[in-house]
Amino acid sequence: MSLFDRLQRALSLSEGRGASIFDERHIAPDNGMHIPAAVLIAVTDRPKPGVILTQRPDYLRSHPGQVAFPGGKIDPDDRDAIAAALREADEELGLAAHNVQIVGVADEYRSGSGFAITPVLGVIPPDLDYSPNPGEVAEWFEVPFDFILDPANHIEQSVVWKGEQRRYIEIMWGQRRIWGVTAGIIANLSRRLERISA
Repeated sequence: MSLFDRLQRALSLSEGRGASIFDERHIAPDNGMHIPAAVLIAVTDRPKPGVILTQRPDYLRSHPGQVAFPGGKIDPDDRDAIAAALREADEELGLAAHNVQIVGVADEYRSGSGFAITPVLGVIPPDLDYSPNPGEVAEWFEVPFDFILDPANHIEQSVVWKGEQRRYIEIMWGQRRIWGVTAGIIANLSRRLERISA
């Protein structure tokens, strides 16, 4: 089974959609509303696939210094979450839409910071030449897909945030700390892929 077919099969599973294990929907946003957003999970099509992640600049007001998928709010001009994820990946990394073979969308993740995030899964050619936008991306890197999907690498942590106990996943890859929303989206995708391998 090809990488694309395996991912597509995982996304086609109906059980679990909307019942994400790692989610923060129990933490109400300050304004009571979740803002629609989308991220691109760009999987490199190589014998040992990887996933493209970005490191946000330290000076940003929102999630400074964190590891993230390319993505952001869904704009009124975006046709849908897929269009938004592709636009953001192009703006942040110079990853052109024609290089992304869309697989589909994964389970929505509602963040405590007030976003309803649609993860868009796509397969891309390996070793593309990126042009990161320095205003949004300090650097980009590729993590082995098998490593970040392995539940043994998903360490559950908790912290009190806004008076609530917040559970989150942390994945350490070398000196890189992948946590919070990004790690939660990864853990939810891992759960889907485990089901088709069982």
